Formats: sequence, structure tokens, C-alpha cells
Amino acid sequence: MGIIKVSQSFKTQVTPDRMFKALIMDSHNLCPKLMFSSIKSIEYLQGDGEAGSIKQMNFTEASPYTYVKHRVDALDKEHYMVKFTLIEGDALMDKLDWISYEVKFEPYGYTGCICKITSEYKTKENVEIKEEEIELGKDRAIGMYEVVEAYLLAHPRAYT
Repeated sequence: MGIIKVSQSFKTQVTPDRMFKALIMDSHNLCPKLMFSSIKSIEYLQGDGEAGSIKQMNFTEASPYTYVKHRVDALDKEHYMVKFTLIEGDALMDKLDWISYEVKFEPYGYTGCICKITSEYKTKENVEIKEEEIELGKDRAIGMYEVVEAYLLAHPRAYT
């Protein structure tokens, strides 16, 4: 039993406010449209995206998972930061109690940003998780961010 902490960052060619609006504030609308082969729907079960909200992401049959539920723990629209926790779903693999995330979008250059993601994986008692399993989750998250970045670059007036 323990907590595994992982940090990663990547640069985008999109401003922090647009990335934040698309990926955090409007992901429930945008992501199922862009990633329709893997994300069936995203809906709020409680709240509207502010701290305390519960959001469920439902996956298609092509995905290895069926659904996950996230709780929004903190939201700072002025500084483009969100903290949320994956509290339920088969992505926890019966090995984790929860996964918490802190995502920040910081300005980089004139028109870009650096996305910083810190994840904490809380393992169940007497369970070890392999690094490959964590890497797979990280790769999926980065892939989602890259799809949204590509959309925003192709649609420069979206989320302005």
C-alpha cells in the first residue's frame, strides 16, 4: 500500500486559456466529438464542473474500459489549474483506491503553453502496480491532450 507520484509536462502551440477551456471546462462536449471511437459520452452526475462536481466518462466497446468517475477537487480558472480524482471505474484495475491529478497550463512563448500534470496513484493494501501500467495511462492522457491541441490549431477561433 502506498502512493506513487508521477509528474510530466509537454509544450503546446496553443495558449493556456484555450487549452484550459477546451480540455477542462468543455471536455464533456468536445472530447466525445473528437475521440468518438473511444469516448462514448461524458456527463456530470453532480454539479456543473466546479469543485465538488462528479463527472462520468463512458467509453465505447473499442476501449479496454467501460467508464470512470472523476470528482473535481479544486478549480482555478484564473490560473488555469484543476485538481481532480478518479474515484471509480475499471481503470483503477482493482489495484488502486484512487488516482488524483493536478493539471496546470502555464504560458510559454507568445502563443503556447506548457501543460504540467502531476498524478498520484494510491495503491490498495498489499498491491503493487507495474510501471508499464502507469505509462499506459500517461500515454492515453497525453494522446487526449494532443488531439485537443490539433483541433484547436485547426480551428483558431474555437475557445477564444
